[in-house]
Amino acid sequence: MPFRTLNDAGDLKGKRVLLRVDLNVPVKDGKVTDTTRIDRVASTITELSDRGAKVALLAHFKRPKGKRVAEMSLAPVAEAVAKIIGRPVGFAGDCIGAEAEEAVAALNDGGIVLLENTRYYAGEEANDAEFTATLAKLGDVYVNDAFSAAHRAHASTEGLAHHMPAYAGRAMQAELEALEKALAKPERPVVAIVGGAKVSGKLELLANLIGKVDALVIGGAMANTFLAAKGVAIGKSLSEPDLADAARQIMLSAADAGCAIVLPTDVVVAAALEANAKAETVALDAVPADHMILDVGADTLAAVNTWIDKAKTLVWNGPLGAFETPPFDRSTVAAAKHAAMRTRDAGLLSVAGGGDTVAALNLAGAGADFSYVSAAGGAFLEWLEGKALPGVEALRAA
Repeated sequence: MPFRTLNDAGDLKGKRVLLRVDLNVPVKDGKVTDTTRIDRVASTITELSDRGAKVALLAHFKRPKGKRVAEMSLAPVAEAVAKIIGRPVGFAGDCIGAEAEEAVAALNDGGIVLLENTRYYAGEEANDAEFTATLAKLGDVYVNDAFSAAHRAHASTEGLAHHMPAYAGRAMQAELEALEKALAKPERPVVAIVGGAKVSGKLELLANLIGKVDALVIGGAMANTFLAAKGVAIGKSLSEPDLADAARQIMLSAADAGCAIVLPTDVVVAAALEANAKAETVALDAVPADHMILDVGADTLAAVNTWIDKAKTLVWNGPLGAFETPPFDRSTVAAAKHAAMRTRDAGLLSVAGGGDTVAALNLAGAGADFSYVSAAGGAFLEWLEGKALPGVEALRAA
């Protein structure tokens, strides 16, 4: 790994470890309703505790914008963390100052305390030098296990790494290893599936991927923009006509790079995006003027699955159709199940991420069989775009 991990941290017994985690979890009536993000960092917390470190958890919660907002307190989360890791977790009502200092000083070796929302201070998001230095006084070692926040150059995600020895936690390490294998040093052929509503939000992603993958499958409503750019009549389908030139340039660049662009050859259309709407599969030259494209057809799905069969590495970001609304979930679910099967039975390295993607894989019951599913939205997307992530760069090995 080109990044420092806990394997490089040495003896941590008695050392104060500032552990940045993502605890921005849904809370209702004072109870955490989805513990996925806590589950992901549990092994790092318990490993540090078992190694005798005094563990102070740093996290943000929602967007208080530098003010103390009672309903954005991390207090309810401490109980959920304790339940998942099976050991006591204290809570301090501040992340700097006397209360935080006393809470960390009171820890025994292996003890754990959650400090209050770092975003209660404007200095957090500003990566303010004075705030970072004040935060740094609480620790001897810094560990970042919050890849989902690593694209932000904030005090607790990047600044602290310049004040003390800094390492990637186990969840961060797993994410970086998966992404390195998928795009930095992949086993070929590499196939990427990119879907979603808008091309505008993924221009940089597409431009980066065509130089790295052997085939790029474009699905979702963003495929409509490419089809329209090729002169296909797409009826009332969602598209971005002003990006037709950009779509054509991507296709030309892909041809120059030897990257196959896989677009729909048949589509599922309906008069409206409604659950269980009357839908039919038509050829590209037969899209009714008063209908919209909402999924890819059986022939296109077969082509996508053929590319999955060819692939040694698969990167997936975004659905093939309007998967939230049946029956337009069929192709996404079927392709996800096929990729899961190839991962399980044929050794395919499959890496997926993005909120819609995770939801689609969960709908298909396929996520558990993928090699790695990232819970990080923006950070995962920026990595795929080829951008340097400040919180990751700060952990690079010399």
